[in-house]
Amino acid sequence: MSRRYLFTSESVTEGHPDKICDQISDAILDEILSKDPNARVACETMVTTGLVVVAGEISTKCYVDIPNVVRETLREIGYTRAKYGFDCDTCAVVTTIDEQSPDIAIGVNKALEIRDGANSNDKTLIGAGDQGMMFGYATNETPEFMPLPILLAHKLVMKLAEVRKNKAIPYLRPDGKSQVTVEYIDNKPVRVEAIVIAAQHKPDVKYDIIKRDITEKVIKEIIPPELIDENTKIYVNPTGRFAVGGPQGDTGLTGRKIIVDTYGGMGRHGGGALSGKDPTKVDRSAAYAARYVAKNIVAAGLADKCEVQIAYAIGKAYPVSVTVDTFGTAKIPDQKIEELVNEVFDLRPAAIIEDLDLRRPIYKQLAAYGHFGRMELDLSWERLDKVEILRQKAGL
Repeated sequence: MSRRYLFTSESVTEGHPDKICDQISDAILDEILSKDPNARVACETMVTTGLVVVAGEISTKCYVDIPNVVRETLREIGYTRAKYGFDCDTCAVVTTIDEQSPDIAIGVNKALEIRDGANSNDKTLIGAGDQGMMFGYATNETPEFMPLPILLAHKLVMKLAEVRKNKAIPYLRPDGKSQVTVEYIDNKPVRVEAIVIAAQHKPDVKYDIIKRDITEKVIKEIIPPELIDENTKIYVNPTGRFAVGGPQGDTGLTGRKIIVDTYGGMGRHGGGALSGKDPTKVDRSAAYAARYVAKNIVAAGLADKCEVQIAYAIGKAYPVSVTVDTFGTAKIPDQKIEELVNEVFDLRPAAIIEDLDLRRPIYKQLAAYGHFGRMELDLSWERLDKVEILRQKAGL
């Protein structure tokens, strides 16, 4: 018997308060890495009406003008006038930065395996920056190997930003959200059940104009027509008004949109945020590695969808566990896939950093619209360079 179900994912624009914070934290990280690739950065941001607070633990040999980075990031997003709810030139910027804890640095600088007397080589010189578990996910339901609901949700808010910046819808302001509900039959997406758009706007614009413009210039431009039918529900600014937005409407924090950053709730999440962290933090680097593994497994045809969990102990180089779940879609046993993962991929933090070239200033561009499936960007963890060796070793 066919199984029908609905699955919903959301995304937010670059002007959403939480996403502002992610972008500021990653802009600071990028500025530091461009001058000191070996810096240790854990940068947190909070925004509220007229105020940006940057805090965290940063150990680096370089100087960075943090208030300037903050203001330029806000300017690029579009918060340039007080009537938009935030002004990059007049807002207050408060910084409170300490160095990385020496107790953490001990384990990161020299892994437990080396301290226990193991033979060292270049890829075991550092340990994980914290304990925790990270998940990666991939599915063959889209060319990007991403779940369709989050993919469409991202594209909608990217289009919202585009029509705001190119003045196709001139009354829009930076804050906004999207939500897409997709109907699945037998685990295959077949249609869009519902679309929700919330878009910040000038106070004096009539609701009918907003709904018409967003429906025609955003939704119909992004959602494939074959996925929409007479039963698809479209909701634009369901309260009827969204004039107060951004930090004036809601306090923002780094790391509060982790499901938006990853797979839209499809698959599990370890709970660690990505933004503001240098790659010695496995919350970031291992999440990228897990996606890299899962995507290559699916692209190799070993499974239709795949979730990879990697877990670490602070200061230890090797993962404490690597687990693969293919949800019953594998062509070979999951246990065999796990064995292939451990054979083909080196999941020690330093190896991940080297193999995926993560000590580069590449992170600000990821802080809005997702860290995965971004085919417009040249991201190392989206490569499919392990497909052939996986197929060969799997006997496919």
